[in-house]
Amino acid sequence: MKRILSLLFGLAFLSACNTSPSTSENSNRRLALNEASTVNFHDFTVKDINGDDFKFSSLKGKRVLIVNTASKCGYTPQYEDLQSLYKEYGGDKFVILGFPCNQFMGQEPGSNEEIAEFCKKNYGVSFPMMDKIDVKGDDQHPVYAWLTDKALNGVDDASVSWNFNKFLVDEKGNWVAHHSSRTNPMDEEIVNFASGK
Repeated sequence: MKRILSLLFGLAFLSACNTSPSTSENSNRRLALNEASTVNFHDFTVKDINGDDFKFSSLKGKRVLIVNTASKCGYTPQYEDLQSLYKEYGGDKFVILGFPCNQFMGQEPGSNEEIAEFCKKNYGVSFPMMDKIDVKGDDQHPVYAWLTDKALNGVDDASVSWNFNKFLVDEKGNWVAHHSSRTNPMDEEIVNFASGK
């Protein structure tokens, strides 16, 4: 209910839910999301992988690449290219946000601490990693509701089909594009976006 109220007031906060919502609650949540179409990308606040608040308002003026990640996926080696992209272009104008997710064949089973250690040890990940979330379904995180619903982002509907889907959001918080898992982080369109071309 707090999540619904937050969306209605133009803010979305990550809240851990250990119980499945009822059908009535799901309907209410969908209604609230549809009514929250005025929520701007920069209004969101989430938890990072360390449990601290991460305010999207801090991303104003930056191009953002959002990726749902997993440690035991065929696409996991994309972490290497994501880190290369971040090392080359990350900073004042571009950032990557990783959102671990365990919804696709249980390929991200670890705790936040284990995920952070895996990313650092195996790929030297230095871009911000967030709390593990659901990117679809009844407990879909509000950020991913915004990313995947045209009624909320004002541009397009998208479906997160697997790990390592990629969303691009511009400096003003506008939805730009969605890419599937098969699109490499070093794809020309993504590199041009990261570099500001």
